[in-house]
Amino acid sequence: MPDICSLLQCLLPQINATTMRQLNQIILAMLAMSGRVTMLGISRWAGIGGSYRTMLRFFHTVIPWATLFWLFFRKHLLRANEVYLLAGDEVVVSKSGKKTYGLDRFYELEPNCRD
Repeated sequence: MPDICSLLQCLLPQINATTMRQLNQIILAMLAMSGRVTMLGISRWAGIGGSYRTMLRFFHTVIPWATLFWLFFRKHLLRANEVYLLAGDEVVVSKSGKKTYGLDRFYELEPNCRD
């Protein structure tokens, strides 16, 4: 598993060492977990240095995710003369009910169309 964390070293120019250490702990804990992933569950699996308070600090840290994703992609996945399709989805909170806040329309499949 430490090999996975070594892939993230290319992100250090954009985030500080403390945030990187917290991210490494969270990644290792999430890979070991089964079932629902919560901050409390992550803190239990993270071991020494991965307290619930540490999880709170990490998840309240402003992180330039788009920049980090680009750095990781450019370092490990980008190949010259290849064509890539970029798609994104910024949904981070599950929808509740029949409406999604901020959207004018909400499309729902007809009951007989769900397969």
